Amino acid sequence: MATTELTADCANCFALCCVALAFTRSADFAFDKAAADPCRNLAEDFRCGIHTALRDSGMRGCTVFDCGGAGQKVSQHTYGGSSWRDRPETRGEMFAVFPVMRELHELLSYLTEAVELAPSAEVHDLLAETEALTLLPAAEILALDA
Repeated sequence: MATTELTADCANCFALCCVALAFTRSADFAFDKAAADPCRNLAEDFRCGIHTALRDSGMRGCTVFDCGGAGQKVSQHTYGGSSWRDRPETRGEMFAVFPVMRELHELLSYLTEAVELAPSAEVHDLLAETEALTLLPAAEILALDA
């Protein structure tokens, strides 16, 4: 069974969704933001400066996003608790690892559900193999084709 937490734990993440991902002005976002640019609402402590007013501020997309636990996995496991601010040389790599980890966590979610619905040795093995992939070093994660 997977040991990875599959829901976001923003307190243990370096706001990867607020920096690594791009968004476009729309019904979900009040402004454009390029990938790798910090959101203008991001505070120094990696928290959202308008968290309690996201919907009223036109940032509905932020209220429904869930990285599936990929953010804290990248922040705390892959990079050992050192942020892209602490170690700017990891910035580009960390931001590239995050979407791959999101895909792996999505697979883990599906496999966890499959184990619950129809347990089998094959699905348990796939779950364990996928979990192991989330524990690889950054360079190996980037080489994966999820």
